[in-house]
Amino acid sequence: MSTAPVAPEVVAYVHDIARRARGAARELALLTRAEKDATLHAMADAVEAGAAEVVTANQEDLRRGREKGLPENLLDRLTLDEERVRAVAGALREVAALPDPVGEVVRGSTLANGLQIRQVRVPMGVVGMIYEARPNVTVDAAGLGLKSGNAVILRGGSAAGSTNARLVELLRGALVGRGLDPDAVNLLTEGGHDAGRALMTARGLVDLVIPRGGASLIRTVVLESTVPVIETGTGNCHVYVDAAADTEMAVQVVLNSKTHRTSVCNSAESLIVHRDAAERVLPGIMAGFAAAGVTVHGDAEMERYAEAAGAAHVPVTDEDDDTEFLSLDISARVVDSLEDAIAHVQAHTSGHTEAIVTGDRAAARRFIAEIDAAAVMVNASTRFTDGGEFGFGAEIGISTQKLHARGPMALPELTTTKWVVEGDGQVR
Repeated sequence: MSTAPVAPEVVAYVHDIARRARGAARELALLTRAEKDATLHAMADAVEAGAAEVVTANQEDLRRGREKGLPENLLDRLTLDEERVRAVAGALREVAALPDPVGEVVRGSTLANGLQIRQVRVPMGVVGMIYEARPNVTVDAAGLGLKSGNAVILRGGSAAGSTNARLVELLRGALVGRGLDPDAVNLLTEGGHDAGRALMTARGLVDLVIPRGGASLIRTVVLESTVPVIETGTGNCHVYVDAAADTEMAVQVVLNSKTHRTSVCNSAESLIVHRDAAERVLPGIMAGFAAAGVTVHGDAEMERYAEAAGAAHVPVTDEDDDTEFLSLDISARVVDSLEDAIAHVQAHTSGHTEAIVTGDRAAARRFIAEIDAAAVMVNASTRFTDGGEFGFGAEIGISTQKLHARGPMALPELTTTKWVVEGDGQVR
């Protein structure tokens, strides 16, 4: 994004939408859980009923994306077929089935003077989302926002412009059909990148901004925003195969972590194998990489195993160790000890998800204790770091920061708290 001043007309456009969203948020704060859930079902029905129109709009976006040379990983995230549309609608119904966080008592007590105090969850208010070619985020953010009592303002990437516009039309129509203010869900369609800059500097009108996308987008929002930001990070996720790893389990976890879906942030980008396990596990892993078309960016030993299995390989570089490939590429190194593995992960982690495969409980405990990441997996694929997989319903992002929210963010993370104090005339 540019550092030049945002055009006044773009600021006025965004601020007008933010003011309307704030009015809608006040209405949402009064809804009962039953009213919210009925609205979420109405939104899901609307998305499913409009699936053919959504897919048509998405085809327009995909055609433009291919003409502009968008990489395959972005085209994959952009794609919505009817099955994916049904899944997006299903996520709204899953959110409806979840407990309502608003009003939950976090803690409370009665003081010696009779004052009753309690800390309760309340909506943030107006939440801005700045994201790239991920039209599913449009629906997820709207659904999670509504359930948690927040109005949302969406600034999606231009690559998904037609898809997002149609989805938001359907969602707003469902709100109107339920007698609610459609400005509970808003899409910025004018102003280009300047609209995103105006959104993240609308302090006092917008309560929270969540960026979701590549490293450059996230860095820009974190550095330039005057509105509080929850940072969703990139996923340079590692899988470490320990000396005590079960051979079959190691092969399955590594291949699922890397090849299940390469374009997402919980896909493994780095493989580390203990030297004592290399001869047992690497032939199977490399055979799987060869079959899936993975290119191994490996040290000399990793390249030797890749060559023997017929897997594509190139020498690993220091830059590879820090790269979120989002493709059929993986950095790979053999290490001499658990200590070396932990040191390597800590030097290159993005703080998203790190995994160990081991049958040694002491090694697992040490890995868990020393690795600083939002999620640590033991004998499980990195692909499980996901709000849906964790049972949260849809997620609005995966936070790699440490304040307020960390890991998959769902309903509780979209609330703040308020202290309520009730008395009978006590004075201090």
